[in-house]
Amino acid sequence: MLVLKCIKYVHPSLRKYICCVCVRVSRWEVDPDYCDEVKQTPPYDRGSRLLDIMDMKIFDFLMGNMDRHHYETFEKFGNETFIIHLDNGRGFGKYSHDELSILVPLSQCCRVRRSTHLRLQLLAKQEYLLSSLMEESLLHDRLSPILIQPHLHAMDRCLRLVLQVLDGCLEKEGYANVVEVDRARDSATHRNPGHR
Repeated sequence: MLVLKCIKYVHPSLRKYICCVCVRVSRWEVDPDYCDEVKQTPPYDRGSRLLDIMDMKIFDFLMGNMDRHHYETFEKFGNETFIIHLDNGRGFGKYSHDELSILVPLSQCCRVRRSTHLRLQLLAKQEYLLSSLMEESLLHDRLSPILIQPHLHAMDRCLRLVLQVLDGCLEKEGYANVVEVDRARDSATHRNPGHR
């Protein structure tokens, strides 16, 4: 049996907790230039890790998980691997509340994979609505229903908010500076040192 060890990283947008209560505002929540510093810090300064974090923030926002304090990768592959999305226990809590602070890193960094951007746009179209696809997918689960209708509709609402943030980024910085062609499909895995 093959067992792969994981490396645990502190999430760059960690919330400050004491005894399960958020006690103070973190720097990333109030400093609009925080992402500029993150972009210069390993492992976010090269490869796809920053884009992985943006994908994770979108994922967390769609399910309302504001409790992402760490993330893991496989040790064997070093920085040239993907993020493992573990510990989603706070997801799908309050369907009537959108925790917009989850999107702060996305609005600060203004970076997204092209494939992520295209998929989000597709899932916002009526014929491919995220809530409908999720509902259909979850029907086959032995514990169905996993999500109730208000949670499914909240995902559509949150998806529209993610697209609004990305539209703001595109307007402010331009497509070429926001949307990055997926490196995984290219042979190049490293960015030039002068990347955005």
